[in-house]
Amino acid sequence: MEACVSNQFQRDLVALVPKLRRFAFSLTCNAADGDDLVQSACEKALRNRDQFQAGSRLDSWMYRIVQTAWLDDMRKRKVRGPSVDPDDIELGDEGRGASLPEDRMMLASVTTAMASLPDPQRVVLSLVAIEGLSYKEAADVLEVPVGTVMSRLSRAREALLPHLGISRGGRQ
Repeated sequence: MEACVSNQFQRDLVALVPKLRRFAFSLTCNAADGDDLVQSACEKALRNRDQFQAGSRLDSWMYRIVQTAWLDDMRKRKVRGPSVDPDDIELGDEGRGASLPEDRMMLASVTTAMASLPDPQRVVLSLVAIEGLSYKEAADVLEVPVGTVMSRLSRAREALLPHLGISRGGRQ
């Protein structure tokens, strides 16, 4: 029975890899560093699978592992990764990159703008806007109150507007 559970855990983990890669890329702003981060997180998860509580969400557990590994790496390196070539980015689970020049330009603008955000805001924006987690789910992953998630997300969105050339309009 344990072998079946272990095999299912591995299959579920493999199925999460595209989402983990997207999340890791949004943290590192570099595809290669993001892939290294996902590999490290998957290795840690496999080594510590006995700590995963059956019935809980594997994706939340893995997002937390990826974020912790990234923070540990940031503490070690204390530098940001290099800028990213938009042609190297895969969007969505389909594996298609930005194809039109306008898409590549917008993607580069968003990547640069996200890289300028403080880490807590970038992490929340990635979990909610890119990965589609609810505020509650993001709060659980980050182990912070929902209000903190909402506040960080609001500040992140406001900070992105000028970088993307979008006016605030009627916002105060």
